[in-house]
Amino acid sequence: MVKRKVKFDYARWIFVLPALLIVGVLLVYPIFSSLYYSMTTKHLIKASYDFIGLANYKEVLNDPNFFKAFLTSLVWTAGSLAGQLFIGFTAALAINRVKVGKGIYRTLMIIPWAFPSIVIALSWKWILNGVSGFLPNILVQLGICNELPQFLSDSSLVFLTLILINVWFGAPMIMVNVLSALQTIPQDQYEAAQIDGASKAQQFRHITVPHIKIVVGLLVVLRTIWVFNNFDIIYLLTGGGPANATTTVPIYAYNMGWGTKLLGRSSAVTVLLLAFLMLVCVIYFTIIGKWEKEDK
Repeated sequence: MVKRKVKFDYARWIFVLPALLIVGVLLVYPIFSSLYYSMTTKHLIKASYDFIGLANYKEVLNDPNFFKAFLTSLVWTAGSLAGQLFIGFTAALAINRVKVGKGIYRTLMIIPWAFPSIVIALSWKWILNGVSGFLPNILVQLGICNELPQFLSDSSLVFLTLILINVWFGAPMIMVNVLSALQTIPQDQYEAAQIDGASKAQQFRHITVPHIKIVVGLLVVLRTIWVFNNFDIIYLLTGGGPANATTTVPIYAYNMGWGTKLLGRSSAVTVLLLAFLMLVCVIYFTIIGKWEKEDK
């Protein structure tokens, strides 16, 4: 029996190598460096540092401010995600039924998502300014409020304000993806269901939902990771205030690293954040995997 020599295809690895290098530099190296620094006394000013094992994790987990930031992140993610899914899903269902000008409506809806987050944050900061902002002044002029509401400095208003801004910012992304999934559903299934006397609710439950639930599930995974890690919008609008009312885990890690200069302890926070999000992803993908098996 003649053995054939397998030729190694160098060409494909040459083409893939730049992407692998970028992933290694931007993803793999930061993860392992953070894991290493989290077990040291690494300081942003001091050059020397010592290996201390899990001491930084113990300090972080004994800090009540960390758990307050973690709870804030959970509420921030749950509220933002629920609002984005509701608005985006509803808008997608509505636009999918439009016969004329669907492209125009879709373009107008995607505008918030098209702008960089820094533009969004600074625009809303100007609109909601407690002295000269457009919205507070118009509310007073209309008689809705007796005094200028402080949307970004009142602890009773600021968190809900941030969630509403994030919903406005992220809902178009949900809308576009759900709309694309809706347009792949064969129309003959709806026609057959109508002939059989199925109601709109039954058509939605037995035709629409099975076709788009995988797409929605993946969107939930991506948006959970993105929103939980969100830093720029909150930091630009409130900086985590007032009185840490909007301090999430990423802002807590930033303040730990750049405020106290304790890079080792800040790295421990980021590693804990990574571990939590990996756990969430495992749960999500387990559920999505069951959905895929049910569809087969």
